[in-house]
Amino acid sequence: MPGIISRLYRGDINIDFVGKRKLWYGLSALLMIVSIVGMVIHGLNLGVEFKGGSVFDFPRATNSSVEEVRTTIKDAGVHQVIVQEAGPNWRVTTESLDTNEVPKVQQAVADKYHLKADDVSTQVIGATWGGEVMQKAWIGLAVFMLAIMLYLSLAFEWRMALAAIVALVHDLVITAGIYAWSGFEVTPATMLGFLTILGYSLYDAVVVFDMIKEVTGKIGTSAKMTYTQAANNALSHTLIRSLNTSLVAILPVAAILFIGTTLLGAGTLKDLSLALFVGMIVGTYSSLCVATPILVTLKEREPQWRKLAERVAQREASVAKAAAASAKQPVVAGSQNGVATTDDGKRKKR
Repeated sequence: MPGIISRLYRGDINIDFVGKRKLWYGLSALLMIVSIVGMVIHGLNLGVEFKGGSVFDFPRATNSSVEEVRTTIKDAGVHQVIVQEAGPNWRVTTESLDTNEVPKVQQAVADKYHLKADDVSTQVIGATWGGEVMQKAWIGLAVFMLAIMLYLSLAFEWRMALAAIVALVHDLVITAGIYAWSGFEVTPATMLGFLTILGYSLYDAVVVFDMIKEVTGKIGTSAKMTYTQAANNALSHTLIRSLNTSLVAILPVAAILFIGTTLLGAGTLKDLSLALFVGMIVGTYSSLCVATPILVTLKEREPQWRKLAERVAQREASVAKAAAASAKQPVVAGSQNGVATTDDGKRKKR
């Protein structure tokens, strides 16, 4: 194991990522289909900030439970109730309530858990405001994508920009699918997490693309490797860097997700950390197994790289043919133990 790790650090291990592109394409297609099905069937559990509603916060009683709190709120005439733990408090989200219904819910909670009505804080968010937040979130995402395409097209080329954008969409769809299947609430903190993982995934892809550009820039007409082989070589040199960066970034996020939300009940941190945790893992995978194979697929269609691949294939075929012919050639005029051997296989003593 230490030997394998040291070889990874030196870039001596050449993993054929691009050669297995059909496997990666199939796996990514499966994950995206499952994610899209989840969004169609279950949909995203949009927070009150996006769809509007009423929010009630009050201290948790010692023996209170999620089901008990939900029943209490529904008995006050509320239909849609989502109960969450938020540190030492309960956070209850309902549909939009009018000014007469809010005090009724406050009093029901206060009577049930022996609180003052003022201990039950309320916040009412209109659907119009939530729609504006959603619209601005989509606009921000679109501007981000356009800026990324422009930057990559100028810094590298349009094929790398296209490959990176496909990888980013891939990461977003899979992360959103996990939110749909898990039922986690999508809040502004979640949107912040989405934008963060886009930046992280883009950073990883740019590192790989920069190495590919450096390696393939040295390939001439008499090169002994194709664009695909050069891209694999570049990936081998950046693999350990990508894995180290991902591991260092994922560990604290995992601590927030599994320790903070489980032991501390930090609901807002849960919304953010799940997006970061899933997005970082998927982003590392996509930069190696999605963005780079797509780039190679696009580049292989260019005449110069197609001709180079043909020349390399012909050269390798000639070398293999010569090696096979040499292996079949009979031994000529040798001697062994004082016995001379002729071409016809007869032996003569000296």
